[in-house]
Amino acid sequence: MARQRLGQHFLRPDWRDEIARAIRLPPYGTEHRKESHFCWVEIGAGHGEMTEYLAGGGSEVYAVEVDPPLVARLRALRAKFPRLTVLPGDVLKIDLATIAADRRLKIYGNLPYYITSPILHHLFHSASLIDEIHIVIQLEVALRLVARPGTRDYGYLSVLTQYFSRSHIALELPPGAFEPPPEVGSALVSLRLPGESAKLALPDSAPFLAFVKLCFAQKRKTLSNNLRGKVPPHGAKQALAELKLATSARAEELSVAELAKLFRALELSRT
Repeated sequence: MARQRLGQHFLRPDWRDEIARAIRLPPYGTEHRKESHFCWVEIGAGHGEMTEYLAGGGSEVYAVEVDPPLVARLRALRAKFPRLTVLPGDVLKIDLATIAADRRLKIYGNLPYYITSPILHHLFHSASLIDEIHIVIQLEVALRLVARPGTRDYGYLSVLTQYFSRSHIALELPPGAFEPPPEVGSALVSLRLPGESAKLALPDSAPFLAFVKLCFAQKRKTLSNNLRGKVPPHGAKQALAELKLATSARAEELSVAELAKLFRALELSRT
């Protein structure tokens, strides 16, 4: 039985094949039983709906599940998949570096809608260890992850995601794909790492992302107004002009690369 407080919605059998095909899991993928250079981390493994697909290629799988009754059920799968490790607890407290050891990580998760953003932040904190992330999330949030500059859905979460990864919606899922059905549509989003960060080569991501969050603090305000507490309005406008961007530009109009150029220009102006 699904627990509403945990945001549980379990995949129906016919949609498990669709997801396995979309992310090229066995029998639709090419993983080999002797591969050991990567392992899978599954977030919210539930009843094991996708665990068997993940483990079916012989890769090591770490299934994270917070609900104790489901943990017991997942552990029973070890008889069939000896390379499966079940990790009880909250994914936000899981140390991905310890799991990875000397391997690369692949992530799959059917995420509770209410905690999607914190989980993404947690994963991106370990971005250097991860090759790909595939997550089933609320469609509205999925559209924000892949949104382009100048569109309604483009915002801080878009920049965060695209800074660390190359994102696309691999599959849309109707409410009826789950039991119990949620009230909204869902989507499988695939993220391939790295993203824009590889080209931008900033020495430290944290100051840039803090800057981006400030830029989007009030989405309808201009950049110079949102940055007023950190940069005099004339300074922001001058930097925008030097970058050949409109002095009245809003954050939603700038790409990740353009936001990085503005960040660098304003950092240089304070040195």
